[in-house]
Amino acid sequence: MRLYDPSRRDTGERYEEFLTRLAKESGIETPTREQLARLDRKRTKKGSNDDWKHPHDPDARITKMKDGRTHLAHKAEHAVDMETGAIVAVTLHGADEGDTATIQETVAEAGARITSIVADSDTDEVGKQVSAEGPREVVTDKGYHSRGVVSELTEWGLRTYCSEPNRGRQKWQNLRTEQLAVYANRRRIQGERGRRLLRQRGEKLERWNQHLYDRGGMRRVHLRGRENILKRLVVHSGAANLGLLMRTLFGKGTPRGLQGRYRRLFSVAERFSRHLRATMSLVTKFSHRMAHQLIVSSGLIAA
Repeated sequence: MRLYDPSRRDTGERYEEFLTRLAKESGIETPTREQLARLDRKRTKKGSNDDWKHPHDPDARITKMKDGRTHLAHKAEHAVDMETGAIVAVTLHGADEGDTATIQETVAEAGARITSIVADSDTDEVGKQVSAEGPREVVTDKGYHSRGVVSELTEWGLRTYCSEPNRGRQKWQNLRTEQLAVYANRRRIQGERGRRLLRQRGEKLERWNQHLYDRGGMRRVHLRGRENILKRLVVHSGAANLGLLMRTLFGKGTPRGLQGRYRRLFSVAERFSRHLRATMSLVTKFSHRMAHQLIVSSGLIAA
């Protein structure tokens, strides 16, 4: 969504109409685009979500993108299984919400998906491989670390492996529960298993960020409404999981790769069939020649 599309929440004015009114109030009767741009540069706090909204998508929020540009956008989160690398849950939030405010919903959605998979399966093998109670461990980067998040996830019965930023010496007065949870998380991430899980997080989670949003084209969508964008995310993630399943079963994760593999297989089979036909042709010719010679010899003997 373009940033110059928003409208005022109080008056409904578009951005250019708002600048034109400010220019007329300052004494410029017929402002040009250069004058409007000069007036806009002098204003402070001109991109507040409390003042502006998209006229057709009120859920979009003004935020700074990964490349430094400012857009009206949404924030997507996904949970990935550490063993298989499959995407377990996808959630969509406001772009102005921090990671510590959205991780709870993503973890809860992942737990609900895992529980539904176990409930829908009829075999005991799935129940042995997947916990019916949902996830047991949560691995995140340092953007999700806070006292409240680590303490809340610990109360849910989850073992946290959250990278901890360097905040210096902290005060824990009347915060005994949060202190114990943060210290336990710190001990886990400093251990051998914690460091291994954090390395795997960078390998298996960040890979999907590249495939879905950068190479997959989901960094910019032409949809309106959080529900429509979430549907597109779910379909995109389902296709990613399908590719992972295809790679496990057939050794190729895309239809084009599978087509190329079968083409090589068919070419080998065709060459084998060609050589087999040539061999059979030689055998047939040799057998006919031997049979002809035997018949002629028999005739000579009979005469």
